[in-house]
Amino acid sequence: MQPISLSVKVWGPYACFTRPEMKVERVSYPVMTPSAARGILEAIFWKPEFSWRVGEIWVLNPIQHFSILRNEVKSKASPRSRGPYYADEDRTQRHTLGLRDVAYVIRGDVALRPHCQDDPAKYRDQFRRRVQRGQCFHRPALGCREFAADFAPVTDDDRPANGLSMDLGLMLFDLKFSENGGPHEPRFFRASLEDGVLAVPSELYAEVGR
Repeated sequence: MQPISLSVKVWGPYACFTRPEMKVERVSYPVMTPSAARGILEAIFWKPEFSWRVGEIWVLNPIQHFSILRNEVKSKASPRSRGPYYADEDRTQRHTLGLRDVAYVIRGDVALRPHCQDDPAKYRDQFRRRVQRGQCFHRPALGCREFAADFAPVTDDDRPANGLSMDLGLMLFDLKFSENGGPHEPRFFRASLEDGVLAVPSELYAEVGR
């Protein structure tokens, strides 16, 4: 297990951590994924001198689902498009099965990149100050961008949901970036929730080069 020096509480009314095997409809994993947790940490604080390594995700609230059906367009806007665009002719309905009333504690640490010789405590302190002040580079999201997240320092009352354990199956860990410009490769791991805690194996970070 990698060292865990930093933590932040995040919460929101809605979340959707989409399972990649669902091609058309959006279906959420039961809990936040490590890549979604990394995205939240980077939204709060990021520097090219380090990368984030998530060690644990605590689930604070019972897992609850919600279902919505929305009208969406099938095409992406492009500056090369010519002529008028009629949304009514490009509209389709998509179903989303997400999570509601979620709250998590993300625990992890910074991993300095080879070119950085600074003390990692410097970046840890900066992160803690930003969390305390509510500062972020952009608003963190709980999976989908429209599901905005609030964040704050962790308190002694924030504890994992005791007794909440389940086999989560194969979960997306992160993407391995291609060095030759090819498509990024997804990496999965066998995930499980034990008394409200999702532990992320540290050896996975070497596989994706983070």
